[in-house]
Amino acid sequence: MTVDVVVVGAGPVGLAAGAALRQHGHSVVVVDRLAVGANTSRAAVIHARTLEVLRQIGVADRLIELGLPLQDFTIREGDRMLVPVSMRELPSDYQFTLMIPQPVTEQVLLDRLIELGGEVLRPRSAVALTQDDAGAHVTLDSGDVIDAKYVVAADGMHSTIRELAGITMPGDTLSLSCSLVDVRVDSGLRTDEVALYFGSAGLLVVAPFADGSFRLVAEVAEAPEHPDLAYAQRLLAERGPRTGAPKVTEVVWGSRFRIHERVADSYRAGRVLLAGDAAHTHSPAGGQGMNLGLRDAIALADAISVALKADGRASDASTSDAFVSGDESLDRYADQARAEAVRVIALAHRLTRLANVPRPIRPLRNAVLHLVAGSHSATRGLAKQLAGLSDEG
Repeated sequence: MTVDVVVVGAGPVGLAAGAALRQHGHSVVVVDRLAVGANTSRAAVIHARTLEVLRQIGVADRLIELGLPLQDFTIREGDRMLVPVSMRELPSDYQFTLMIPQPVTEQVLLDRLIELGGEVLRPRSAVALTQDDAGAHVTLDSGDVIDAKYVVAADGMHSTIRELAGITMPGDTLSLSCSLVDVRVDSGLRTDEVALYFGSAGLLVVAPFADGSFRLVAEVAEAPEHPDLAYAQRLLAERGPRTGAPKVTEVVWGSRFRIHERVADSYRAGRVLLAGDAAHTHSPAGGQGMNLGLRDAIALADAISVALKADGRASDASTSDAFVSGDESLDRYADQARAEAVRVIALAHRLTRLANVPRPIRPLRNAVLHLVAGSHSATRGLAKQLAGLSDEG
């Protein structure tokens, strides 16, 4: 098979990159090792800036139809409001946070990829990679070889393509692990906001879905592989609201993962470019992971499109000028996307540290947060950072 681009990984990032490349008019194939797409909810938040870039490939409206838009994000300690953060003044057409399970997001992106003429090869794993002046060559576990001008590594934190390309991703593995639990409760949890609780036992995120269930995200010393109803109830009792006594009636789904703070040394090695978890990973505080990856995907597709068109012009003109232009577009993506990842990791790290300060320091932390809450410019700035619309980015 010969295509312009091969994308390895059919999660949200790979599907978005594939759809964006098809929309630019380039031939693309997406490869994934799983026989079917994952059906767990994992990432569940789409922020304003991400919706803006997804609008470019024609999926933003459909996602909003299927999700739950929320205009409020709060930082709380028990029943006490520490910092209210409103999305109502965001400089965007999307003045809200969208709660939507990841399988729904993936299905919308897959539908769009297919609608644009793309395809996903399953189950296929990349096992070898070579590059030369003409292009890149990806060997699959089936023995087939895909020849392409460029390769997108969207195959997660343990990316095979990143390793084959010789790119390292240094960083730290935190002592904390993360527990994800989707639950149903009888009452007592707010359905109109995403709440970040700084509980005595640690951080807890509570976020509603459109179907009436709630996502609980907790950073704990050791998360259970299969959280049960009693575990979910304990998380709410120890870290959540004090009044209302929410009672968990069902655990819909649960999972765990170790928290890492890592960013690839480079997002590019010749014709191989990284996006999503293959390039960066961090704490789930603030719901930034998938959002950053989706923005990577669209920006990278734009950069590759410029490079492909430059390649074509250079071939027609028999000059190297267009190659330089295309090369610059890829380097610009690699530099800018990596710089944004560093900023996002720093934001998630700060939120995690705030939630886990030693007990004697918490009154001081709360006093500082009270001052932040009283500053309109500070809360507006935090809203922009969470939404991916910070002045820096």
